[in-house]
Amino acid sequence: MTGFFLKKAFFDGWDNLISMVVLNLGFLLILLALMGSLSLFGSNALLGVLALLLSLGLFSFYSTGACASTHAYAKYERPGWEGFKRGIRESWRHALLYWFLLVLDLSLIFFVIPFYLSYGSALGMLLSVILFWVFLGLTFALFYYLPLFFHMQGDRPTKTLKKSFILVFDNLFFTLFFALYQVVNLVFSLLLAGLAPGVTGMLLAQSDAVKLLMFKYDYLEEHSDADRKHIPWEELLYDERECVGHRSLKNMIFPWKD
Repeated sequence: MTGFFLKKAFFDGWDNLISMVVLNLGFLLILLALMGSLSLFGSNALLGVLALLLSLGLFSFYSTGACASTHAYAKYERPGWEGFKRGIRESWRHALLYWFLLVLDLSLIFFVIPFYLSYGSALGMLLSVILFWVFLGLTFALFYYLPLFFHMQGDRPTKTLKKSFILVFDNLFFTLFFALYQVVNLVFSLLLAGLAPGVTGMLLAQSDAVKLLMFKYDYLEEHSDADRKHIPWEELLYDERECVGHRSLKNMIFPWKD
């Protein structure tokens, strides 16, 4: 499954490159707002905190719209602007929790953990290690949180979060691989000024990962006595492989010549 995920994530991004760049322009504007918020800390700390919180809220709601689009890309659809707006309308409660979780996650790594480390004591070190694992677990869960909502739209935000943690611990090796994949995505994003793959590309990878993992759970639901360690991925991903198809360099650059 991992190998096919790499192929699908790449070609889904390639097939939607222009839309991905357009959505990333919005994320770049939000990044400017975040940087502006940080610059306020020198003159007015309270105003800086408020501006930072509002910028993270804007990022959260914009991310839900972008994830609605990437969810559609993963299904080989073209949602357009209407799909983006509908995604925000449908997921505003999830966006609020996502906002809170982002603030919590960033507070842990930038403020809480350094605070305990500053004590220089064994207790401070122990608490820092525990909180770091909390930060890591929450970060991994956030990989799956928004795509899971669009895959299972009837769930409440807390239920979606619970399922996100289940995905992390039930697919721990894939999650660790996926975290490394997102780091590589981030490096390429920095090299390409955030235009590609950017945050949208990372959300697209998350949507692809959730879509493929859900095949496993659909199979286990239909075959309750199946061996969880031996999932017939070749059979489960047959239709997906057909949809992605065989790609050549010529086909990628000049698809109209096929």
